[in-house]
Amino acid sequence: MALKQIEISGFKSFAKKSVLDFKTPITAIVGPNGSGKSNVAEAFSFVLGEQSIKSLRGKRGEDLIYNGSNTGNRANRASVKVVLDNNKKLLDLDFDEVAIERVVYRDGVNNYLINGSQVRLKDVIELLAGANIGSTGHHIISQGEADRILNVNPKERKAVIEDALGLKIYQIKKKDSRKKLQKTEENIKQAESLRREIKPHLKFLEKQAEKIQKTLEMKEALILIYKEYFKRENLHLESRKNRLAGETKEPKERLQRLDMEIEKLEKSIIGNNSSSSGAAELKELEEKITRVRQEKGKFILELGRLEGELKSLHKILGKDGEQSLHDKISFPEVRRLLEYIEKEINSLEKEAELSKIRAVLSLIKSKLKNFISSFSPAESKNFEEQISVIKAGIKGTEKDIRNLIFEEDKLKMACENLRKKMEESRDVGIEAERKIFDLKTRRGDARFRLNELKGLREKLELEEGEYKRELAEAAVLTGRETLNFENFDIKNEEGRPLEEAEILAEEREKQEGRKKEIQKIKIRLEDAGGASGEEIMKEYEEVKERDSFLDRESRDLEESANSLEELIKDLDDKLEEKFTSGLKKINEQFQDFFSLMFGGGLARLEISKGNHLSSFSLGAFSVEKNLEEDSEEESGEEESQISDGVEIQVSLPKKKIKNLMMLSGGERALTSIALLFAMSQVTPPPFIILDETDAALDEANSRKYGDMVESLSKHSQLILITHNRETMSRAGVLYGVTMDGSGVSKLLSVDLEEAEKVAK
Repeated sequence: MALKQIEISGFKSFAKKSVLDFKTPITAIVGPNGSGKSNVAEAFSFVLGEQSIKSLRGKRGEDLIYNGSNTGNRANRASVKVVLDNNKKLLDLDFDEVAIERVVYRDGVNNYLINGSQVRLKDVIELLAGANIGSTGHHIISQGEADRILNVNPKERKAVIEDALGLKIYQIKKKDSRKKLQKTEENIKQAESLRREIKPHLKFLEKQAEKIQKTLEMKEALILIYKEYFKRENLHLESRKNRLAGETKEPKERLQRLDMEIEKLEKSIIGNNSSSSGAAELKELEEKITRVRQEKGKFILELGRLEGELKSLHKILGKDGEQSLHDKISFPEVRRLLEYIEKEINSLEKEAELSKIRAVLSLIKSKLKNFISSFSPAESKNFEEQISVIKAGIKGTEKDIRNLIFEEDKLKMACENLRKKMEESRDVGIEAERKIFDLKTRRGDARFRLNELKGLREKLELEEGEYKRELAEAAVLTGRETLNFENFDIKNEEGRPLEEAEILAEEREKQEGRKKEIQKIKIRLEDAGGASGEEIMKEYEEVKERDSFLDRESRDLEESANSLEELIKDLDDKLEEKFTSGLKKINEQFQDFFSLMFGGGLARLEISKGNHLSSFSLGAFSVEKNLEEDSEEESGEEESQISDGVEIQVSLPKKKIKNLMMLSGGERALTSIALLFAMSQVTPPPFIILDETDAALDEANSRKYGDMVESLSKHSQLILITHNRETMSRAGVLYGVTMDGSGVSKLLSVDLEEAEKVAK
């Protein structure tokens, strides 16, 4: 990396924009005292992050801004920009050229820019530290500052050496790690403090959450058992309802049919009973039969009369020829005949068979003929007349009988017909009554069954009402999710969903068991309060998450703290290792430069233990006070009054001088230059600015100084501010600084290499 250019505007005496290009390994800036040439060195310190206004020869930031003159107005700001060649990427930026700029305003505000983008001071320091451009300013050395490397306390000297060895980047990392560690430890304490604060409340909420969780678990269990209970109950009620509807339909229809049949039969019976024509006709026939009986009585009387006459004739016949008549016909025989006739008439009266009368009469006629023919002619004549009379009576009787027979035939037919009709009506009535009785019995059975089914239906309606009440209660207790039981799968022990028939086949005692279990859970829910506790659970989850977050944060912070402690230890080890090895190399170079400057002697740096810090300011070599650093850390840095440091041990040739305080001014200058050059040789910075460090040298030492400058220029770019001609002769380009009457510095440049070529 090389310094290409510096641009100064409004900074101190450089009122106008001034640009210095650095194209050669050595560039010299010359000019009379007070011309402002040292302002160039201070411009480098300013742009590279120097925070001590005092080291820049000012009291306030405003003192760094051109203050104007009689002929010119003062500037409102001061800016310095350096342009660095970054082809080798020593700066951790993916640019071949890096411009670093710092601007200060009269109100004290500072802005830092890298390639035109505003950044923090910390970003600038870290970027430069990677290229071994440290904040102690070991690469920017003035005459007075060179002597101070000998005057500072061992610890401050050690800081300068560490900076020169390129350890600044590790120190920055260590410093950042310590700050992070401190912040991490504070965060750990804060997290633990917050956890302690919320712990009592968390415990309270945890207990409440446990209760609520148990309640929720009970509710979940209740929801599951509710769903199974309601699904089974719903299927059971629907099944019973459908079964009752089916069972009610048949007896209801049967009852309707029976009512219709009974009504029909009753109407038929009423029709038979209301029909009085049969009874009247029967009564009329009975009256006619009575009349026939009366007529029959007359016939009996007539026959009795005839019997009497026959008896008389029998007596007569008995006197005249009792033996002959008795042989032919006896009176008992005639009596039997009459009895037979009477019997037949009575039979006719009972059976109404008048046709037999004719046969009886015929028999009587036959008997009479036989009876008459059995008498003697004499007797016959006597009896002939009587018989004629009897015949006449018989004829009359026959006529009457024929009329009676005709009438009886009619009555017989009417009676038979009426008897049949009445018999049929009686049979129909009896059958109808029997059927009605049977139908009424069956109707009673149907009504009993319907009443029984009605009772079952009313019981079912009560159960449905209870079921709906339970549904409403479940919705209040567990939410409407419980009502979505229809899609709930009831499974067996193997996890197979049960079919509807399998569900209905379960014994009702098990459903009653579920109901009892529901009641138990409800009681436990009531004991637990029954509230959902959403707000408490929400707060518990928030506090729990907060506690978990703090716990994770604490663990992460502890891991980070452990990692940072390990990193700090590694950095300490690396710093110790690099410092030890670097110090050894510096001692080698210090001895060489010291011998060169003094023609011999001994010079070395030694690590000291337990040196007390002094309050002497390191000036340009002071550890950079970052404006963004925490003041507490600064005080922490100084709290230990005992620390390792670096002592300088020298021994001049031919002199018994063992102490730096015994050196003359020139000897001190040569010693400091030898040490600074030695430090620059071990870990060369990209550029070194030497501000009149050769002012106290005589001609001989100036040549030695010039030789060392040329040696240094092989590894670092040098900007020399000098009055020494010997030193000027080693430069490739000379910049002359002058100041006009208005107090403004101006630049003139001479390319000595080109001039030498022209001169030759």
